[in-house]
Amino acid sequence: MAQVPPPGSVVVADWHRCKDSKEYFSKILHKRRRRNFGLLESPVMPPNVAVDTVHYKIFISGKTGVGKTALAARLAGLNIPNMYYETTGIETTVVYWPVKLRESGRVLFFRLQLWDCGENALRRFDHLLPSCKEQVDAVLFLFSFTDRTSFDDLSNQIAKWTGTRESRVVKLVVGTKFDLFMHCDVAERDVRDFQETWGLPVLRMGGEVSDGLGDVSPLLNCLAENLWHQDCVVARSSSYHSQQETGTLY
Repeated sequence: MAQVPPPGSVVVADWHRCKDSKEYFSKILHKRRRRNFGLLESPVMPPNVAVDTVHYKIFISGKTGVGKTALAARLAGLNIPNMYYETTGIETTVVYWPVKLRESGRVLFFRLQLWDCGENALRRFDHLLPSCKEQVDAVLFLFSFTDRTSFDDLSNQIAKWTGTRESRVVKLVVGTKFDLFMHCDVAERDVRDFQETWGLPVLRMGGEVSDGLGDVSPLLNCLAENLWHQDCVVARSSSYHSQQETGTLY
């Protein structure tokens, strides 16, 4: 994987708070709440506003009970289930998120298809993990600040994504439920040590849910930033190798 870009170096951070973003974010909001998009639906912009949409597949990985399904619902603006249930197969959720590229000022809609699969289902059915990995662009490794075993299991999760193909997959770590309880099983020192060891950013998603975009924008912006950065790195690498091959032919 390419080196993680500094936050805000690729996309404009907190762009959803800027005046020039309203026209775009209004297409994913309805009465200040998120619109729900099906697999074949997308935001509709006026004819005079040309906006490209880039498509990505995201897999959410983590132990049972860390909040994979809740995170997918939250990122999409859907209602979070009140009662816990384990996902028995693969569930997909579509998220649209507009971003403004810092260097060019270009606006893009990111279409993120989130894939969520229960831990026990992955163990029982061998074909599920390969399906989740197929043409995947990013993986979110989840742990809960209130479950130490989920944090200790991160290395096992990451080890499943160390192949040649997986080296180009964007990898982010998300810690959930860090503000729900007074007692945390994972200390900030442990998180810092993990980041230094693995070189992966760790984002935090609290338990308090708001109707706005502020609680999900840091994660969605970070995901979009890393995906676009990775695509640019791959494009430059492909162009370089193409030039090398052309030079060899001559």
